[in-house]
Amino acid sequence: MKMASSQGGVGAVPALPNHHLSNGPHWNPGINQQQHHLHTTRSLDRALEDSVCSGTLNLSGRKLRDYPGLSYDLTDTTHADLSKNRLTEIPPEVCLFAPLESLNLYHNCIKCIPEAIINLQMLTYLNISRNLLSTLPKYLFNLPLKVLVVSNNKLLSVPEEIGKAKELMELDISCNEIQVLPPQVGRLQALRELNIRRNCLHMLPEELADLPLIRLDFSCNKITEIPPVYRRLRQLQHIILDNNPMQSPPAQICLKGKVHIFKYLNIQACRMDKKPDSLDLPSLGKRCPPQPLTDRYTLLYHTRILFRNWTLISSLKGTMVFPEVNFLKGPKMCNFSHFCRSQPICFLYVGVAFCRSSRQESSDPSFTMRRKMEHLREEMEQIGVLRQNLESRLKVLLPDDVGAALMDGVVLCHLANHIRPRSVASIHVPSPAVPKLSMAKCRRNVENFLDACKKLGVPQDKLCLPHHILEERGLVKVGMTVQALLELPASKPTQLSAV
Repeated sequence: MKMASSQGGVGAVPALPNHHLSNGPHWNPGINQQQHHLHTTRSLDRALEDSVCSGTLNLSGRKLRDYPGLSYDLTDTTHADLSKNRLTEIPPEVCLFAPLESLNLYHNCIKCIPEAIINLQMLTYLNISRNLLSTLPKYLFNLPLKVLVVSNNKLLSVPEEIGKAKELMELDISCNEIQVLPPQVGRLQALRELNIRRNCLHMLPEELADLPLIRLDFSCNKITEIPPVYRRLRQLQHIILDNNPMQSPPAQICLKGKVHIFKYLNIQACRMDKKPDSLDLPSLGKRCPPQPLTDRYTLLYHTRILFRNWTLISSLKGTMVFPEVNFLKGPKMCNFSHFCRSQPICFLYVGVAFCRSSRQESSDPSFTMRRKMEHLREEMEQIGVLRQNLESRLKVLLPDDVGAALMDGVVLCHLANHIRPRSVASIHVPSPAVPKLSMAKCRRNVENFLDACKKLGVPQDKLCLPHHILEERGLVKVGMTVQALLELPASKPTQLSAV
């Protein structure tokens, strides 16, 4: 058969035989819609069948208006993703998943949270952002939530019962219409990240100053002042405050970053309180010149002295007689038992107050600031060695807060597998849907790491305890364990492999 392309010129279409046109399939919109619906139904059934076996229900992005899993037994589900659908309520069947740890309801049409959600007593992660919520129910905060995301709703307020969520570590209530934060937010002693961006807030509660916040975002509000007590947020690493009519600190200081903001807050606190949070030595020398022994200067009730983030509070039950102090040469050790035998003797040295009993004749080195500063420096050096060991071996870059990076045990388990492959057979790792592991999975990772260390030959006295990792209370001990693991002789794996 000859082709006609040579006669048609450039761009000519070759003639096709008639039987190709007569026997080929014709486009029919009805048939295509039926096939698409059939394909969707089959994929939905397959997803439900898989979730029965895996314990993970993923129905994201299916435009569902109703819950489709009525004919399946999904009561053992631990993770449920119903995001990007058209649900108008949380399915009652989902509220019966007792072992559920993570629930993602992002981008639906949900208007309220049912009381049945209180059945989910294992729920630690709840994302119900981009819905139509106008209130948060009180019973929601009886759940053991660690992460709560309710951004992009229509919330007008936050209930006072939020103070009951003692385990909450991350709270995102951004992009709502909240005007006031309740002071009970200051009871969230585990809170690390707070996002209140794009609301209608005019002021920040002072109670936030006592929280262990690492990240604070209050941008795009109407806030004019940062309370001076926020200088106590010593763990804060990221503060985002743009698009606010800031007056204190001024905008030019806010643009310079966190360090300058906190310097400003410290200065403002000293000016406002008129209390010696940090001693002004020249002015103190002018007010208290050396005088004869019969006219000594006195220190009144509840003096507070701050020196390089060390706060030492001496509560005195009366006025206290002090010896002469030369601020250039340091304190003089004087015995004033003949002045006040029942009172402790206080020594003042460059902004630090120490209370000593008059019965003691020699000072204890463990109570001196020099010893404290040396001890702090040693701890920081050991934590730096821990960071260097992990980053050099695993070729990763850890965040500033090493304790938070190791808390879930993932990095440590990878380190054990780097030393000896398959030392930790199973590692629970976060996922994009669930960025933070539950405490139970974190504990399993940590225990698996410590078991691997024992099997590899780390001495018992070098092993840290699980709470040193999980509660970030013993990074020095964790560093000893990691150092001992890295110092294991290379001959051990060879001998085992030879056997």
